[in-house]
Amino acid sequence: MFEQLKTLPQDPILGLMKLFREDPRTDKVDLGVGVYRDEAGQTPIMAAVQAAQQRLLETETTKAYIGPAGAEGFNRLMAQLLLGAEHPVLKDGRVNVVQTPGGCGALRMAAEFLKLCKPDTTVWVSTPTWANHIPLLGGAGLTIREYPYLDKATLSVDFDAMISCLEQAEAGDVVLLHGCCHNPSGADLDADQWSAITDLVERKGLLPFIDIAYQGLGEGLEQDAHGVRLMAERLPEVIVASSCSKNFGLYRERTGALMLIAANAQQGQAATSQLLSAIRSHYSMPPSHGAAVVEMILDTPELMQQWQHELGAMCSRILELRAALSQSLAPAGDFSFIERQRGMFSFLGISPQQVQILRDEFGIYMLDSSRINIAGLSAATLPQVANALQDVLGRTE
Repeated sequence: MFEQLKTLPQDPILGLMKLFREDPRTDKVDLGVGVYRDEAGQTPIMAAVQAAQQRLLETETTKAYIGPAGAEGFNRLMAQLLLGAEHPVLKDGRVNVVQTPGGCGALRMAAEFLKLCKPDTTVWVSTPTWANHIPLLGGAGLTIREYPYLDKATLSVDFDAMISCLEQAEAGDVVLLHGCCHNPSGADLDADQWSAITDLVERKGLLPFIDIAYQGLGEGLEQDAHGVRLMAERLPEVIVASSCSKNFGLYRERTGALMLIAANAQQGQAATSQLLSAIRSHYSMPPSHGAAVVEMILDTPELMQQWQHELGAMCSRILELRAALSQSLAPAGDFSFIERQRGMFSFLGISPQQVQILRDEFGIYMLDSSRINIAGLSAATLPQVANALQDVLGRTE
């Protein structure tokens, strides 16, 4: 049977990782892989996570299964982190959360759930969007349609085009939105735009599906959750996929959550029973460790304070790197969009040929789309990257 299979092309990011590893240059710079890095170029374990793990080591008494829904405490605390402890939908019992294997698990289980709700569900995704969104959602059999999002000339949100396109959506269609720190562009909706898109969704009877993988790394924990909280307050149904990979640094622990907000508690319970059935038929139960760490942090005041301090420092560092890179590139043109964007990623707006020159001549690695990981820079490498970019941009075609 295997002899019929063809070798598939390598994932672009994984391929870039391999090229970077094989490059013998000592001054090479990796701006491709989407993980947070500190000034030393490491992806460290957060001190709050280290402390929580030590407490778990001393107090954990079993490795028994935790059930398809995951840990109850983790689910409750994740809802509060996303919505705020006093949000009306929590008080009304309209929220149900399940723990998932990372944000990817949340996205895929949401897709399977939507398929159960309506087999011919159409999901609208932004152009561009995270590369794995379409495989995760389309792989469940959902119909994918795209709406324009990024103005390539200004590298900012083309909101008029976005709204005009979504006017074509039909009642019952799903709109996938990035809660903050849009991946791959870094161009986020502002408060007025969130209000306008909520108006459209409400008027047309659409279902918002918010992917928030970077809460706390844009402008702060509360600010980054604005869109989620607004839609939860105003709309009868909302789906939210969240990840603990970036803001807790738990990449390899695969820790995420899927939140269903229903019109009332009874509908929410029925919907969750269907979701849990889908989970049981896929991976049965989520892993425990990462969620136990998050629960320990969110439920322990001193660890919560420590985590917020560390996360705030990471957020501030990214903002500072954005400002410094924007200013360093000023002689080569207007790169002020980098400072206006949020989160770990930005497009530089350069050609694939220029990306190739940066890789070949300067050892600077980024995706062909020119998406860079801002957090991959440091005070030491930023001048090197800026000088190389100015060199390449100054060349005539």
